[in-house]
Amino acid sequence: MGSKKTEDSDDLKVEKVVIKRQITLLHGVAIIVGIIIGSGIFVSPVGILKEVKSVGLSLVMWVLCGIYNTLCAICYAELGTTIPESGGEYIYIKRAFGDIPAFICLWINFLLICPVGIAASALIFSLYILKPVFPDCDIPEEGLALLAACIFCKYMYTDVTTC
Repeated sequence: MGSKKTEDSDDLKVEKVVIKRQITLLHGVAIIVGIIIGSGIFVSPVGILKEVKSVGLSLVMWVLCGIYNTLCAICYAELGTTIPESGGEYIYIKRAFGDIPAFICLWINFLLICPVGIAASALIFSLYILKPVFPDCDIPEEGLALLAACIFCKYMYTDVTTC
């Protein structure tokens, strides 16, 4: 996983653990697309069409949102190549604004943003899993919530054990 580098400074030997770089261009693009677009791409068209009531206007909104997301992905890609350190947003905010805002962002991501994103993905996934089971009627809320909770727990368990 990592390798050790030895640096000599006077009579003191210091060993640093360095993470092996394994992410290819394809992996990087997949990560950025997953972060920026996410699973909302499967839910948002329905809401947009219901509110706008025009296919043409919804396509214009879709294109504008796609351009916006592409610009966000390009910003993340540029930050990743400019600051090639592990830590993601934490490192970027630390470099730009200091330790305290980076620490606050890290904990907000850990306690709110990541679990909410996983919960939303779990709800969307369970909706798509249960829709073929209930093709002609509404999906029971209890079943949807139970399946989403199971998926959420599986994601959270997998996320914690891989760290």
